[in-house]
Amino acid sequence: MTGTPAPHWTHSYAPGVPAEVEVPPDAVPDLLAAAVARFPDRPALDFLGASTSYAELGSAVARAAGLLRDLGVRPGDRVALVLPNCPQHVVAFHAALRLGAVVVEHNPLYTADELGAQFRDHGATVAVVWDVVAPVVQGLDAPALRTVLAVDLSRALPLAKRLALRLPLARARATRAAMTAPAPGATPWEAAVAGATPLPAAHPGPVHTDVALLQYTGGTTGSPKAAVLTHRNLVANVTQSLAWVPGLRPGTEVFYGVLPFFHAYGLMLCLVTALRIGAALVLFPRFDVDQVLAAARRRPPTFLPGVPPVYERLATAAAERSVDLSTVRFAISGAMPLPVATAARWEELTGGLVVEGYGMTEASPIALGNPMGPTRRPGTVGLPYPSTQMRVVDPEDPAVDRAPGERGELLVRGPQVFSGYWNRPEETAAVLLADGWLRTGDIVVADVDGFVTVVDRIKELVITGGFNVHPSEVEDALKAVDGVTDAAVVGLPGASGSEEVVAAVVLSRPLDLDAVREATRASLAAYKVPRRLVVVEDLPRSQIGKVLRRQVRAQLLAGSAQPGTPEP
Repeated sequence: MTGTPAPHWTHSYAPGVPAEVEVPPDAVPDLLAAAVARFPDRPALDFLGASTSYAELGSAVARAAGLLRDLGVRPGDRVALVLPNCPQHVVAFHAALRLGAVVVEHNPLYTADELGAQFRDHGATVAVVWDVVAPVVQGLDAPALRTVLAVDLSRALPLAKRLALRLPLARARATRAAMTAPAPGATPWEAAVAGATPLPAAHPGPVHTDVALLQYTGGTTGSPKAAVLTHRNLVANVTQSLAWVPGLRPGTEVFYGVLPFFHAYGLMLCLVTALRIGAALVLFPRFDVDQVLAAARRRPPTFLPGVPPVYERLATAAAERSVDLSTVRFAISGAMPLPVATAARWEELTGGLVVEGYGMTEASPIALGNPMGPTRRPGTVGLPYPSTQMRVVDPEDPAVDRAPGERGELLVRGPQVFSGYWNRPEETAAVLLADGWLRTGDIVVADVDGFVTVVDRIKELVITGGFNVHPSEVEDALKAVDGVTDAAVVGLPGASGSEEVVAAVVLSRPLDLDAVREATRASLAAYKVPRRLVVVEDLPRSQIGKVLRRQVRAQLLAGSAQPGTPEP
């Protein structure tokens, strides 16, 4: 876009936000190294009260990189992370990138079936995993996997809290069991890193065109696959995000990591953006209102990436307990629609701003955002980021543009857009057009000022609690139950702007629907298990026999079927 007139929507940007950004030719390790050099004594991480300085983080990353090198990890090799948010996650992520390896993030709540399919796809040789799930990873049918490094979360706690876990009390035992478990046969991460020789500073690192990350997503088809993101993609999205919030002050901000790092949204804003500007990153292994409010008293937040339920629950609890959240100057909401009432309540409570953004894993992930200022428009997902182009097109023919106010499929193009799916050339070609435009699969309306409102989805992912559920996975689990002959999974409106996973099922004989739901838990993470089952005589299909999920969804919304018992 250099040398061309700025798009008309840039006139609505917040003051100080440029129409374009210059993406530096850096790799992600260069960003961390710069922060370590500039802010060595500044707190980099805070985990339930245990603080790690930038100098200490840099040393830990060097030791961990040395360990991975000694384990045979080479540039381009995949290193799998199966971890909740914790200091070890941050260290392992940056250590793998420092070597030029490719990080693959995984949800530690996934079942063996879900993890096994992904491990066989990406072929990681080393996995750094939470010791609680280490036996699951060790039991996977993953021929390439050589080494499993087990992380004990309790080792990252402050000393007093670690000692308290050893007390012969029921509460202490329960807390310890929730954080750590024996992992026989796995290599203890903490001891291995402590004994490793640091990787020399002169050791070659990756260049900006190298692949940095494989991030699994359903894309626009709902079939899980890994988006290939380069260092340039990530550095570009960091650069764009920092330009979008010009009020951020290097070396003074406090980011709260309540979003999981195995999700592209939490990864970008916390694992990369926060550390790029020398922010203190406060880590939470899971979103817990009590832990967040306790941290707010200890280390008040200034920047909070989240999802609408986070803002709702924190606002309610903070008001009830008289906890001051007025230090939160900026908040970005994503993954699901942000209710206007929620945004208004949050801004009244904090005096800061909360704006909704739009992204997808294939865009590293952020492509659009509401301005951080008076021109923001609650209820929309905002405007294209700097150096990001947008088109709204006919979904049947992306060469045909829609006029402002008309519905169409959103296309985006920019330096943050991915290079394709891992080993999926046909699916890449379906969403990444020859001239660099990414088909998002979302139906939107853009007004004359460029503000975008999402009105529908072509893609059939269900988004529940900020997590993606791929209908085909749930349908396969349901059809594996004896007596279920067919199934179609859709998302129906739920609380707080999220969706509920609901399945229409065809039965060959009467079944206990609660038992059917329970049977799927063996192969599905808890949030993927259908909230409701609805018995139907048949499923609507296209002429070629494909189940028409959009028609199923419409029928369920109309109540034209017999519902099963909802989950309590």
